[in-house]
Amino acid sequence: MKEKKHIPVLLWPFWALWRLVSGILLLTGRLIAAALGLVLMIAGVITTLTVVGAIVGIPLFILGFLLTLRAVF
Repeated sequence: MKEKKHIPVLLWPFWALWRLVSGILLLTGRLIAAALGLVLMIAGVITTLTVVGAIVGIPLFILGFLLTLRAVF
């Protein structure tokens, strides 16, 4: 249950601007996290193709997957 906050009429434009800016920053952060996660997953797969690189590639892929998962949910 979410309580509704009463915003005074004179402060409403500032409150609306604050909500807009915070929403844009939240969306930008999620997009950057998803893109970075995909890049890490691709780098992990490419690194895993070599036997020696598998030690680094598998955790890199897992980190990218978890970052992408966090960006989606």
